[in-house]
Amino acid sequence: MYKENRPFRSEFVPIRGLDHHLHVWGDPNRATLPPLVLVHGWMDVGASWQFMVDALSAEFAAGRLIIAPDWRGFGQTGLSAAGYQADSYWFADYLADLDFLLDHYAPGQAVDLVGHSMGGNVAMLYAGVRPARIRRLVNLEGFGLPASQPSQAAGRLAQWMDSLKSAQRGEMALKSYADVGGVAERLMRTNPRLTPDKAHWLASHWARPDASGRWRVLGNPAHKIPSAQLYRVDEVLEIHQRISAPVLAVEASGDSMAQWWNGKYSLAEYHERLRQVPDARVVVVQDAGHMLHHDQPGVLAGLIETFLA
Repeated sequence: MYKENRPFRSEFVPIRGLDHHLHVWGDPNRATLPPLVLVHGWMDVGASWQFMVDALSAEFAAGRLIIAPDWRGFGQTGLSAAGYQADSYWFADYLADLDFLLDHYAPGQAVDLVGHSMGGNVAMLYAGVRPARIRRLVNLEGFGLPASQPSQAAGRLAQWMDSLKSAQRGEMALKSYADVGGVAERLMRTNPRLTPDKAHWLASHWARPDASGRWRVLGNPAHKIPSAQLYRVDEVLEIHQRISAPVLAVEASGDSMAQWWNGKYSLAEYHERLRQVPDARVVVVQDAGHMLHHDQPGVLAGLIETFLA
């Protein structure tokens, strides 16, 4: 089993009717540097950042509070039996949740923000909506989505409503596993670069046993329901133009875009969108896939330390 260099502590913060779970490293009473906020991607959890946090140097971590929330409907945020169970999720809620979290942990203070995948997309939008709240921004493979057209609106709304009914019939349930080893094997199938020790550690935070002993992913199946809203690139680019913080866009050498979109949206299109950000630079991490904070945590930690210095 992987052994943490810097074990996190759990904290819960009530925000907008939900107790948000956060992984916290560092002593807030000794923090003299801007907080480092790490936001995870779709079907992930805040604990996913542990390997990268462990790779940070002692000099960098000293005097710095590091926090990694579980987004609503993931991990331990809003998934308890007595908690709120949404039947659909709206992207704007992530921005509002982040806004409240920063008010709690860094009132009146700019933070350094790192986001992966979906979290990277949230981070980019938030930095344009609240530019004064972000000192530096690191976007890890938060590519955005293919452009949509107004002609797709009616069909998208119908798809959303049909998916709500499918979910109520249990047709979107997440797969369960016999034991934590099965969860670890699932993680390694998705990411062949993930070593067994890290996979077993992550599995114990990514899933939990239910009353019958089956291990279930800590994610609400409602996240599988497609958004009712179209992805309007013109609006996104207008927001990106308002980002005042320097942005480091980190990509993995493995081309996730080609795997996901099959020509519908390309890395070149993403780079063209980045040109709208006033101060953005691109770095590629070699021998890494989409979960680059698992594949190359030391390399990524070094990039972040240099960029935030």
